Amino acid sequence: MTAEISERQFEIIEAAGIILTTSGVSGLTIKNLAKKMQFSESAIYRHFTSKEEIIVSMLEFLANSMEKRFAALPDIPPEEKFTQMFKEQFRFFNKYPHFVVAVFSDGLMEQTKRINEAVGKIMAIKMKYLKPVIQQGQQKDIFTTAIGEDELVHIIMGTFRLQMFKWRISNFQSDIKRTGASMIHSILTLIQTKR
Repeated sequence: MTAEISERQFEIIEAAGIILTTSGVSGLTIKNLAKKMQFSESAIYRHFTSKEEIIVSMLEFLANSMEKRFAALPDIPPEEKFTQMFKEQFRFFNKYPHFVVAVFSDGLMEQTKRINEAVGKIMAIKMKYLKPVIQQGQQKDIFTTAIGEDELVHIIMGTFRLQMFKWRISNFQSDIKRTGASMIHSILTLIQTKR
């Protein structure tokens, strides 16, 4: 958990993720959140001023967590770092499945400028750490240069997004660590140079 939010705030954003998963953006109201948490609405307002602030806090938690986890990865060969980055993401979402919805919820990204900026920050952090791994792999002739680094990053991020979306619509029933490992292997098979 990041230092920016309290334990109670974390409980609130986690409950908000559950509501987003089961009821969508329209179902996430302060009234429904208070009911879910067995709080009064005023108790929610002591921690957050609005629904928007709750969603933004959830997205910022995701961004800060990703930044810390990716920054802590060791300096290892690019294919190993690529694998570790995605394994770390699958491990995190396996632990906090209802945070997936914050990034993949239909309608969420149309809500407000602040929410769009928070989603954009998550994507920027992912690119900040993934792009150098792809560049290094291409420079060392480990990853293909037939596709430019930017395009490879977009293909990889799109594949990850689809994997997480499929997991979400299955109501988190599949083993995301196992299916995630298969996805990682498939992407590496596609992008690695043949030796």
